[in-house]
Amino acid sequence: MALLHFKKKPEAGPLPVNPQLEAFLKGYSIEVMPRTAAKVEDFTALLPKGTRVYIAHIEGTPIEDMVATATRLSADGFDVMPHFPARIIADRATLADWISRYRGEADVTQALLLAGGTAKPLGEFDNSMQLLETGLFDSAGFTNLHFAGHPEGNRDIDPDGSDKNVMEALRWKQDFSNRSDAKTALATQFVFEAKPVIEWADALKDAGIDMPIHLGIAGPAKLQTLVKFAIACGVGPSLKVLQKRAKDMTKLLLPFEPTDLLTELAAYKAENPDSNIAQVHFFPLGGIKTNANWAIAHGGKSAAPANQTQD
Repeated sequence: MALLHFKKKPEAGPLPVNPQLEAFLKGYSIEVMPRTAAKVEDFTALLPKGTRVYIAHIEGTPIEDMVATATRLSADGFDVMPHFPARIIADRATLADWISRYRGEADVTQALLLAGGTAKPLGEFDNSMQLLETGLFDSAGFTNLHFAGHPEGNRDIDPDGSDKNVMEALRWKQDFSNRSDAKTALATQFVFEAKPVIEWADALKDAGIDMPIHLGIAGPAKLQTLVKFAIACGVGPSLKVLQKRAKDMTKLLLPFEPTDLLTELAAYKAENPDSNIAQVHFFPLGGIKTNANWAIAHGGKSAAPANQTQD
């Protein structure tokens, strides 16, 4: 009896690179936590040289773990930007200690300032503006200060569903940006639709808020994972995109990838180079390695890992 011969599945070759997407991914940033970073053996095999790596500071994470992660990433040649969540910082002395540790041990000069997810402040700080008003970042020589952006609003800041308080805070930060030597930008929560975030960015520009926008994008992940994080992070309007996908049984078990969304945004940026949407900021919800490998596959030279890049 003849044996059945099954053809081997051909090995997948390199994906063709979309030049617009390659350009849009140049200089992308990514977010890690100490516990997720500890699982990565070699960041230089995953991330481009000089990538800005945000280190999320979740309540309960010891500052020693945060600084150790920052020190490791800085030694590998990456630009480190730790979170400073105002509501988990007890007082001015604690803030000064954190800044001193980051500067002295990891040579950090960049920070993302935000209120943080804690509903009730643990100490004297309630928002990022109060952190700035201490003058401690300026006196320590911080060169890059980023703030949180909310394309879909923020119910913690505006419980009535408006954007009144958010816009008031952005105007304050824009004024700070205008008089500061530090480079500023808005790093946003992750989104799943292009059109609404483009409209939001245009509205900010029309309102005189011209800080560059580093647009939050969820990296490849299981659909269930994305829905969980979207609910937890208050990504309301965009949630309907995930819910629609979940109803499609052919897609329910497939991992989400940001290819279509980023291709659309990249095309918009190519046609509108003056847009304040400046860069991509990845939330690696499906894992740092998974996210980095997606970028490597789609980003061409813009996403080539540091250990493969020739000076």
